[in-house]
Amino acid sequence: MDCIIIDDETTARAIMGQLCSKEPSLNMVAEFSNAIEAIKYLNQNPVDLIFLDIHMPGFTGFDFIETLKSLPKIILTTSDPNFAIQAFEYDCIVDYLVKPVTAERFLKAVQKANSKILNQETIITSSENTEASSVHDLYVNIDRRLIKIDIPSIYLIEAKGDYILIKTEDKNYTVHSTLKKIEEKLPDQLFLKVHRSFVINIKKIIDIEDNSVLIKKDVIPVSRSNKSELMKRLNLL
Repeated sequence: MDCIIIDDETTARAIMGQLCSKEPSLNMVAEFSNAIEAIKYLNQNPVDLIFLDIHMPGFTGFDFIETLKSLPKIILTTSDPNFAIQAFEYDCIVDYLVKPVTAERFLKAVQKANSKILNQETIITSSENTEASSVHDLYVNIDRRLIKIDIPSIYLIEAKGDYILIKTEDKNYTVHSTLKKIEEKLPDQLFLKVHRSFVINIKKIIDIEDNSVLIKKDVIPVSRSNKSELMKRLNLL
């Protein structure tokens, strides 16, 4: 974890720096005697963790927290234990160290910060994977079964009364639904409604002639109101 120390006391910074140097998970990249200089640094250099003194002349640790737009994890360091309740009103604060800080207590705080950061990264990765999966998969209800369809494999969707016909590279599916409902589930960068009865995968277009497009062996009509949007979406030479 890249970390910085913000403390107006030279001795306190030296002690925290020494503790950081003995912890393999930490990489101390800078130290500051005032919060203003630290803010300037952080605007250009994001870090994972900040060791922050509360009592500093002119600009307290809490003022510093309120100023930053993007907050890393913070471990407060102070000689005053009376701010503990206020400190934990902030989600970014993971621990509260009272000076003089012992090596054992310091290590416990660092482990807590490391755990919070790893958990946050896991949540982000999981969210990204879920989003990626939702972009590529579509589940349709056929005969009381949920069938997964790979979205990029869909080349044509046609409205047929109360049903829609989904054509893919491998198989066709007839589903009780509306064109509007399935259109909302499809990624805009791939699919376009070209006619009141048809949605096409623009990556699967073979040929365009007048007011129709050829996809596989299907000739699909393109309405006048949708043709201009179709032409905008194509990579024209």
